[in-house]
Order: sequence, then structure tokens, then C-alpha cells
Amino acid sequence: QVQLVESGGGLVQAGDSLRLSCAASGRSISRYAMGWFRQAPGKEREFVALINWSGGATSYADSVKGRFTISRDNARDTVYLQMNSLKPDDTAVYYCARRGEATLEYDYWGQGTQVTVSS
Repeated sequence: QVQLVESGGGLVQAGDSLRLSCAASGRSISRYAMGWFRQAPGKEREFVALINWSGGATSYADSVKGRFTISRDNARDTVYLQMNSLKPDDTAVYYCARRGEATLEYDYWGQGTQVTVSS
């Protein structure tokens, strides 16, 4: 079993920055791709960013490209999401998730951390 715990959310103003962390325990995530997702009130959960196991490849949703950066520290079994130039539309609960090696589906999820951006 893998437990994922997100942290770093909060209330900020438009234009501010936040760094989210996703710490894994139970089993290492060092050999797995990891993703960040978000869900705003009344909306479906959406993909935000993905990083491969080594950190050598990343991908982003168009809505965050150029503003958010995903990274990881495999020695700490932690994945990060640096969010700059935040906008009110970024307000959501942010989740990290592990992507299974064989299925490429996200099989473990954290409980989420709230990010609220005021205008």
C-alpha cells in the first residue's frame, strides 16, 4: 500500500506563488510516474501535470503551462508542484496520484490540499 499526503495549500492572492508537496509512505514511488490533478467546486477533476519516474520528462495542462512546474525528489519519495502567477481560476483541491507501471492508470491518490486564490 502507498499513502500519499499533500501539503502546502492555502489562501493567496492573484499573482502569488505556492509550492505543493506530495509525500509518499508505505512503498516507494521512485520508480513510478506521478501526477497532479485538481478539482474546482462544481467541476470535474482535471489533469494538471505529470512527471516520469526519473524527473526527466514532464507534461502540463495548457492552462498551467509556463506557470506551474512539477518536480520530484526520489530520495525523499516526494513530488512537488511549484505554482507561480496564480489566478483565481486555479482555485481547487489539488491531488497527487501515482500512475501504475503496467496499467498507466492512477492507482493511488492523496486526500488533497485546498488552494484558494483571491482576486
